[in-house]
Amino acid sequence: MPCKPTIGHAAMGYPIEKKLVIAVASSALFDLGEADEVFRNEGTEKYRQFQRERKYDVLPKGVAFPFIRRFLNLNRAYPEQEPVEVVLLSRNDPDTGQRVFYSIQHYGLNITRAAFLGGKSPHPYIPAFNVSLFLSANATDVQQAIEAGYPAGMVIPSTITDHEEDAELRIAFDFDGVLADDEAEAVFRQGDLEQFQAHELQKADIPHNPGPLSDLFKKLAAFQQLEMAKEQQDANYQRLLRIAIVTARNILASERVVTTLNSWGVMPDETFFLGGMEKVRILRQLKPHIFFDDQLTHLESAAGDIPSVHVPFGVRNDG
Repeated sequence: MPCKPTIGHAAMGYPIEKKLVIAVASSALFDLGEADEVFRNEGTEKYRQFQRERKYDVLPKGVAFPFIRRFLNLNRAYPEQEPVEVVLLSRNDPDTGQRVFYSIQHYGLNITRAAFLGGKSPHPYIPAFNVSLFLSANATDVQQAIEAGYPAGMVIPSTITDHEEDAELRIAFDFDGVLADDEAEAVFRQGDLEQFQAHELQKADIPHNPGPLSDLFKKLAAFQQLEMAKEQQDANYQRLLRIAIVTARNILASERVVTTLNSWGVMPDETFFLGGMEKVRILRQLKPHIFFDDQLTHLESAAGDIPSVHVPFGVRNDG
């Protein structure tokens, strides 16, 4: 049997209500395909036995792993406060969850808080942990979270690429139905592109209502501003965070996006108004560690290349 990994200690830093918190299910953080197959084909007890016997067998990295590892590395810039945190929200019980725990330790991820829910959906505990994003591969759990008004997304299977020497965290967001609500998408669905553009031009000076991941975006943007300040103070400082918006809107419908971002006091590093062009053409160049979109059609075109998350929100949710 492999040696037990060393157990780290929880850093104090900010209280959790002041942190930027991401909750992740073990299904998003690790590749649980083999164990899940045992559960589906042979039942709970065989699954429990399978996990116990492999308690110290390290799980392969999952879709969200490169994103989560870099997200936790943001604390390196502020070691005294450690302003970001990741919480494990798991459908496992503490017994079957031990393999996940030891895999976390093996990879050196500073995750010290967890909820093991014995088969129950994790979404009711999202506000208790002050979570700005919940990631899971379980479509039902994600849908329940969204319907309850909580920020959540389902990871889409893709190739896992995690270059250790690449410390920068790159995050890309769709705009409508992700950062903003689905008002504009509802207009587009009820009419056509011309009606959509006329609607957005008419309301160009009226900010959109926030969408499901607006809180995450605002908190990341606040950290981004601190990064920019560090860069100005030290020309040798290497920024750890880069944020992009990649939207199917064209430039004629861009003003209201800018109005909305200005009202939130944020601005991404890069913004792409693609006018219906395939997003994957930009994403393959941008190489984000995670991309959020509310439409599966956009995510399917990037499947295999880009670690993507479906946010099942709004009138055009095709999940």
